[in-house]
Amino acid sequence: MIRSAKNSKGVLEVICGSMFSGKSEELIRRLKRAEFAKLSVLTFKPNLDTRHTINALTSHSGDEFKTIPLADPLMIFSYITPETDVVGIDEVQFFPPAILNVVCTLIEQGKRIILAGLDLDFRGMPFGCMPIFMAIADQVTKLKAICISCGQEGHFTQRLVNGFPAKHDDPLIMIGAQEHYQARCRGCYSINQKPLF
Repeated sequence: MIRSAKNSKGVLEVICGSMFSGKSEELIRRLKRAEFAKLSVLTFKPNLDTRHTINALTSHSGDEFKTIPLADPLMIFSYITPETDVVGIDEVQFFPPAILNVVCTLIEQGKRIILAGLDLDFRGMPFGCMPIFMAIADQVTKLKAICISCGQEGHFTQRLVNGFPAKHDDPLIMIGAQEHYQARCRGCYSINQKPLF
């Protein structure tokens, strides 16, 4: 756990990886530890994440932590108080770009921010604001899943449509879990057009 010195700037921790890599589970673990340390914790997620309980972060292993679902990240400010020590945000890649200013402002206010999100979208491209958060973070934890095809470490998220790999030009956001997505290694990941950087 990273702690900032009293009266100093806050810190930014980023937890990233593919689907099924344990990002939400790790976020919940850190938030529970912060509560155990008697810190004041608030947690947020985008309201479009309706896979489980809307008012809870839920990991694939079944762990839960109370959360506030929001559409507009600027609403986070209406919940933050001077007593708030730790702010957790799950599925941060789904928030619009305004989340960058929100997070940076909270860091300036001395808050410990813990973000969890997908670093790559289903096309294998950097997802939303995650590359910026990873670049400015004090700590980045990149988790890997197990490739469903070969059992190696997987860091790609394979989207499936009717059992077949999604096309590169399919819609970027499609909420789902095992019914639409699998973790894959680089060798087993498949898409009709690889990203060119």
